[in-house]
Amino acid sequence: MRNAVFSLVALSLTALLALWLIFDPFHPDWTVPAFHFSVTHTVLFQFKKDADPQAIRSACNEMMALRTACVNPSSLELYIKSLTGGKDNSPEGLQHGATHGFVVEFASTQDRDYYVSQDPAHQKLKKSMASLVENVVVVDWENGQF
Repeated sequence: MRNAVFSLVALSLTALLALWLIFDPFHPDWTVPAFHFSVTHTVLFQFKKDADPQAIRSACNEMMALRTACVNPSSLELYIKSLTGGKDNSPEGLQHGATHGFVVEFASTQDRDYYVSQDPAHQKLKKSMASLVENVVVVDWENGQF
């Protein structure tokens, strides 16, 4: 039993050392390794001042429901990794009119591209929200890529 524990500890320490040598963030030439990065899709909405508050709530609920409505046509699997959102409550005064924000995470640019241009649930939502929205700002990035 003692040998098994020793072997497990030795293996764990070896793995940690290997990870440290690969990912040493203190090395002056350290950069993020070239792995597959997820894509973050950020959407900021400025709803029209005269938009019905109930219609805005309904649209936001529909946006949040995309997490379980967007299906990859090839795999028939849900492809949104995460989706969060809410009404602005920042005290900074830097919203530039944005009233609501949403962050959608995808596993790949391909998933994001399908979502943006083809996904039927997303296309339907964009059409239904058009009359409520004054302005939209979208910023996407691959996590860790600068």
